[in-house]
Amino acid sequence: MGQVFFVSGIDTGVGKTVVTGLMARYLMKRGVKTATVKIVQTGNTGFSEDRDEHRRIMGTTLPEDAENLTAPQIFSFPASPHLAAALEKRSVDTDRIRTACRTLAARYDVVLAEGAGGLAAPLTEDLLTVDFAAREGYPLILVSSGKLGSLNHTILSLECASSRGMRAAGIVFNHAPGSDPVIDADSMKMMRRYLVRYGFPPAVVRVPEVGETFPEVDFSPLFTEKDEYAHEN
Repeated sequence: MGQVFFVSGIDTGVGKTVVTGLMARYLMKRGVKTATVKIVQTGNTGFSEDRDEHRRIMGTTLPEDAENLTAPQIFSFPASPHLAAALEKRSVDTDRIRTACRTLAARYDVVLAEGAGGLAAPLTEDLLTVDFAAREGYPLILVSSGKLGSLNHTILSLECASSRGMRAAGIVFNHAPGSDPVIDADSMKMMRRYLVRYGFPPAVVRVPEVGETFPEVDFSPLFTEKDEYAHEN
């Protein structure tokens, strides 16, 4: 079985879809058989724009796209999954998401599962996204940035994951337009510090601005196995 990583962001619009595509592209170039899945897509009907963006960046499609395994839950209203589903008189089918991820993990070395919104976004009225991902044992890759407020949201997300026994592979520090370089440097330092404090590897990978061409980013720190990480007292 391959490894499923859960890709979440500190908030909506932080860039986790582009980062997911870039990580898949990086792994594929190194011979790692990689799939991506958008576990819940809202704001679309009959297709997943986030999954399609993954494929654009990866430069390929996957056979599983036609099987609906890579976008197992799609809702039309652009809102949190629980609300988007309720407006269609449906509920988010977590069993279907689980089966899709397990099927992909049986066929690929790495599966990057992108969530909808942040870790505390409700999948249902009673189940948060982080609860689902933690129960499945998916290591977290958290997408953050240096814009004002990001450090607070990042630390809260790490605490949320840690309190549920969720492992984290690290943080992707995404480019934020207009961010201050002094804040950027301090944010990256503090994010490493709090990764260690919560018992996670101090892996922070910086992604520059993405334009017409895709940057070559070394994501290896996120996919390097470590035996243990000491908690900071």
